[in-house]
Amino acid sequence: MSLSALIAALLLEQLNALAERKYLPVWMTGYVAYFQHHFNSGAYHHGRAAWWLAVLPVVAGAALLFWGLHHLHPILAWTFNVLAMYLSMGFRKYSQIYTDIQLALRGADIAGARSLLSSLRGKKSDDLSTDEIARLAIETILLVALNRLFALIVWFVVFSFLGLGGAAGALLYCMGLALATHRTEEPGSEEPRESYAQKMRVRLDWLPIRMTAATFAIVGNFEDTAYCWRSQAMSWQDGEEGILLASAAGASGVRLGMTVEQNGVRLDRPELGVGDKGGAEALYCIGRLLWRSSAFMLLVLFMLTLAGLLR
Repeated sequence: MSLSALIAALLLEQLNALAERKYLPVWMTGYVAYFQHHFNSGAYHHGRAAWWLAVLPVVAGAALLFWGLHHLHPILAWTFNVLAMYLSMGFRKYSQIYTDIQLALRGADIAGARSLLSSLRGKKSDDLSTDEIARLAIETILLVALNRLFALIVWFVVFSFLGLGGAAGALLYCMGLALATHRTEEPGSEEPRESYAQKMRVRLDWLPIRMTAATFAIVGNFEDTAYCWRSQAMSWQDGEEGILLASAAGASGVRLGMTVEQNGVRLDRPELGVGDKGGAEALYCIGRLLWRSSAFMLLVLFMLTLAGLLR
């Protein structure tokens, strides 16, 4: 049931991508703000209490609703899973912009590619070269794919196999992302410290990042993926993101990171990857890697489902 629900949600996303404001992470903004305002004074233990008070009712409610619907009829529970996953994703919008950047670079429309990259990143992307546009677009789409696709699939499947309903897993991850965007400051400190919500987001990303990186290795260049993961990932500012980016670079034969000069500011970043592909070709290779990885995850889930049926 989890496999068919996932496929149905992915097809819905491809056929009818919703406006950004209609996805669950945006819906949760007011809910998250309420708990941050009333239960989190900025102290670490208050943040921990606010996190669990916000998350537990949603996840438990989704699991109870799934069980109740399944008791009435399995199709109702299946429909609930599909809708929850569909409303949690929102990857289609970003993948379309990514494809448009690729087409712009193929047509030598650098100005158009910069404008599209600004839309994808939510930051100005002036004065970037072709290779810089490609690298930043790839880095952005990989992180979006983790948050809006792969991590949701992983937690959906985990909760499905636990018998709690995939919808609860998708909602757990959405809640974790929403709460992590609210940074809190310790009273009397000049620097915002890492909040409990941000630590929980790292924990929620731990398994999906490694499963996604392992999938990249299987569907791409295994040796280069393993080398980049082992030797380059920890040089990135965020080591967890580094695993994802380095493994994707190694699997597809592209180079990420490196120096980027933007708005007169030189940003020195570690080099990831061992390939030599750049520009539109690099975008194309990463795009194919993402879709092969999605297909492979569904294939593995199909095999597990089949094994369960034959047992």
